[in-house]
Amino acid sequence: FLRMGKIKYMYCIATDNNLLNKISNLGYLPVGLGDSEFSDGWITDRDGENIANKNKFYGEYTFHYYLWKNLLHKIPDNEWIGFCGYRRFWKKKTNFGKTFEDMVIKEIPEEWNNYDVVIGDKLNLEEIKWIKVLKYGKKAFFRNPKIILNKKFRNIRFQFDMFHGNGILDKAIGQLNLNDKEKFSKFIRTQTSFNQGNMFVTKSKKIMDNYYKVLFEWLRKCEDIFGFNLDGYGKTRIYAFLAERFLSYWFKENTNYLEWPIMFHDIRK
Repeated sequence: FLRMGKIKYMYCIATDNNLLNKISNLGYLPVGLGDSEFSDGWITDRDGENIANKNKFYGEYTFHYYLWKNLLHKIPDNEWIGFCGYRRFWKKKTNFGKTFEDMVIKEIPEEWNNYDVVIGDKLNLEEIKWIKVLKYGKKAFFRNPKIILNKKFRNIRFQFDMFHGNGILDKAIGQLNLNDKEKFSKFIRTQTSFNQGNMFVTKSKKIMDNYYKVLFEWLRKCEDIFGFNLDGYGKTRIYAFLAERFLSYWFKENTNYLEWPIMFHDIRK
């Protein structure tokens, strides 16, 4: 890594007030979401124009909405703006030590400057174990029995059906604008991986604005179908799970992107 400067606008999303110092010491901006009370030093999604009341269902995207409506215009142009969480962080590729603090990105890698957007590395769905298919995905399996013959059929659509409800992703895609509806529908049927974590970094506020316009218009229409009377982890956070799959499609379709490794490290421990 060459020294390209600190990332001034890396937002780290958490739900525990006790993590303030750990996040701040990384040079990140602490974002507190959920029902907890947060002390001074945290950014929350509760003032200004917001959808904080939907956090249980939207997850980190209530902050994305808040940033879009209240903060984005205040950030200077051409600054890198990024997101991570208290359990998932952007990881250095080389020249790191053994501790978490040494491994996590704090400065802008030179390689990033050749791209508009950085997205997380892929979660490979071909490696879904049969025990999980039998436990969670019997209906999804009978909808697409070809997976027994070829792993390429373990696509985004099959995985979503298995963990979040049969046919839900197809119903949601039906609410998209005409251009994205056709392309995203093809994407979920042909891709056997997606970029995990609802995480991205970009130096373009225009790209962020375009992404948020499409995403939040779509999710709002999905609310008319699925509502908020949702039970179980796989259903309750359905809007966050839909957004995670859409992120993979939208940035690949519309930007010059780079995939980058994400590390799992729970800073509560």
